[in-house]
Amino acid sequence: MEPQLPHGGPGAPVGTSGLPAGAPAPVATAGDDGHVVVEHAAGDLFRIAVRGHEMWTDQPGEAGDGDIAPTPVEMFVASLAACVALCAGRFLTRHGYDRAGLRVDAGFAMADGGPARVARVTLCLRVPGGLPAERERALAEVAGHCAVHNALRQPPRVEITVAAGAPAP
Repeated sequence: MEPQLPHGGPGAPVGTSGLPAGAPAPVATAGDDGHVVVEHAAGDLFRIAVRGHEMWTDQPGEAGDGDIAPTPVEMFVASLAACVALCAGRFLTRHGYDRAGLRVDAGFAMADGGPARVARVTLCLRVPGGLPAERERALAEVAGHCAVHNALRQPPRVEITVAAGAPAP
């Protein structure tokens, strides 16, 4: 029997946690910095727990289930854009400018050949009024050195192991 998805589909009511109303709590949590737990929910839908926060990832209808959450690749690009926005916001605050209205638009393209990967990301920092043109280069420089962008410049070593049996506590 296929498990029931923890949502009512697109447009379903959302609970106070930002999750679909009635969505179950994660079985495992990730309470420490540097630890993330990803658990299968149904089909291509996965629940992600990070420091007590919860997110979901899914695939579009043609590739997976119901397209109720961003794909992992979209979350990757969103993570980069969010990190750039955070650094840009701190720059604006540090230099006495308002960050209200700050926005980062991100676009990406997948590589044509294998392996599957993001080939290009474009980011556009949309800053609120009041930032002088001569400060734009400094803002872009600071925003371009966020932790996620730095990890792309100097990739971390990734190790994948397999542990058969019950999940760790």
